[in-house]
Amino acid sequence: MVDYLRMLINARLAQMEERGASAVEYGLLIAGIAALIVVAIFALGPMVQGAFEDTCSSIASNDTDTTTTSGDCTD
Repeated sequence: MVDYLRMLINARLAQMEERGASAVEYGLLIAGIAALIVVAIFALGPMVQGAFEDTCSSIASNDTDTTTTSGDCTD
């Protein structure tokens, strides 16, 4: 009976250790995904900024009624 209880306790402790290990794995996975997002933002940032600048200048050059235009294309 004592051996059976020891086996149950050891099994529960092993299960807890596995939970901690999987939590660490999920944390590393989230950190990796966050790093990829940061790299993608820095890599694609200039292209997106250029697209917004082109759109803004196109709208500003085609606008004939300047009374309804608010804002400008500056940062």
